[in-house]
Amino acid sequence: MKISEASKVSGVSARSLRYYEDEGLIVPGRCGNGYRDYCRSTIDRVRVIRSLLESGLPVRLIKEVLPHLTAQADADVEVVCAEFLQEVQRYRDRLAARIVSLSDQRAALDAYLREARRTDR
Repeated sequence: MKISEASKVSGVSARSLRYYEDEGLIVPGRCGNGYRDYCRSTIDRVRVIRSLLESGLPVRLIKEVLPHLTAQADADVEVVCAEFLQEVQRYRDRLAARIVSLSDQRAALDAYLREARRTDR
C-alpha cells in the first residue's frame, strides 16, 4: 500500500512514517516508480514503534530492541529483552529523578512567589 493508505491504516502520519524510515526503524518496499510500498508486517512494526514511543521510550532504545521484538523467538531474544528491560528501568529511574528535581524547583518557585506576593502588599 502507498504511504497515504499506510498512514490511515496505522494511524501514524506520513511524515512520521518517513521519519521512522530515516531512523532505520522501518524499511518499506519500493514500487517501480520509486513510491514507497508498505506491507502488513511493516504496518504491524509501525504500531509497535508507536506504542513504544507513546510509552515515553526514546528512539535510541527502540532502535536497539525493535529487531528482537519482531524476530522469531530464540535464546538471544530472552537475553536481549532482559537487557532491554534493564535499560528501560534505568531510563525510568532517570525520569523519576528528573521529576523529583522539577518538583523541587516548582516548590522553590512557589515559595518565592508566595513571599514576593506577601511583601508586595
